Amino acid sequence: MLKFIPGILILQVITIALVLIAPADLAHWGWLRLAIPVLIAGFLTAFWFGSIAAHQRKDEISRLKEYHAKERETIRVKAERAKTRLVKQTHRKTLLETRRSSRRANLKIGLAFAGAAGVGGVLILTQFMSLGLLMLTTAGGALGGYLLRVRQEKSKLPQPPSDQDMLPIIHVKHDKTKQLLSETSAERDK
Repeated sequence: MLKFIPGILILQVITIALVLIAPADLAHWGWLRLAIPVLIAGFLTAFWFGSIAAHQRKDEISRLKEYHAKERETIRVKAERAKTRLVKQTHRKTLLETRRSSRRANLKIGLAFAGAAGVGGVLILTQFMSLGLLMLTTAGGALGGYLLRVRQEKSKLPQPPSDQDMLPIIHVKHDKTKQLLSETSAERDK
């Protein structure tokens, strides 16, 4: 608002000067000599004020755009951090549930194999040799297969890195793969 004060003061000085210069007797068309310069000065001042207001409006709009851009960026960063945190928590919960369920299943399976081995041992002691040996070898083979499958599943599970952000897996073709692909396509073309 202080930008308008010089214009207002200049307009008042011009108006006062014109009134003082004007003759005392403004008969007939004499008042036009006073009104026309005052109107011209008023229009010039109005255009000046319009220009000042337009510049202020542009400055305010650019300042608001910059402020909103910064605010939008902070919101985006916070959302991304929250999303990453949520993904980590979900991954940890999934791993804990998987481990918990595999422990329960391992306990039940272990008890079943122990029971089968126990029945096989009892059958051997009671002189049912072939049936007892068959039961023991079946229980041992099944236990070995189960342990092999558990080991393979554990190697497939991604382990969470300690205190590091999880990086997404990106499909990358290595140089050897590219070389083999180009060789096979060249052989097909022949």
